[in-house]
Amino acid sequence: MKTKIFLAAFFILMSGAAFSQETPEPAVKVLDKAYKQAAKEKKNVFVIFHASWCGWCKKMEASVNDPSCSAYFQKSYVFVHLTVLERGDLKKTENPGADAMFKKYAGENAGIPFFLIYDKKGTLLADSQIRKEGDGLDKPGQNMGCPAADEEVAAFVGILKKTSKITDAEAAAVTERFRKNNVH
Repeated sequence: MKTKIFLAAFFILMSGAAFSQETPEPAVKVLDKAYKQAAKEKKNVFVIFHASWCGWCKKMEASVNDPSCSAYFQKSYVFVHLTVLERGDLKKTENPGADAMFKKYAGENAGIPFFLIYDKKGTLLADSQIRKEGDGLDKPGQNMGCPAADEEVAAFVGILKKTSKITDAEAAAVTERFRKNNVH
């Protein structure tokens, strides 16, 4: 009898633990929270699509959080990460709806990291695609991913200038930090 009670209690505890592992929040909910926070803090929203296996995603995260330029990013943007393109058992860590959003803005065969920048009302201001001069966001471009090459870093800083108040010193620090990603 004690064994049956023990086993029943064990299975109840184990099933509770399985259900307590939360499903990631849907992308729309993540963004809604970010827009509200951005409105309150007078910032824009910087969305990064990433995956656990992506080395360039890790470089992007390290660059944004580097002490040389993290203060600028923290004062200018509310950062959110949406998980996409995971493999195997990690598929369950993807934010529901993030894959469709990623494909809508990046295209079917785009790589990660891929970023979008929105204002506090959810209006798209920029993305991580390098386009021909004069082309708008409706024209496809080349994803810069985590900026590293001189052209990518220059395009990235140009985007930051359009979507935030960045000083020359902050732009120089961002440029220097992201150029370090070009070292293999």
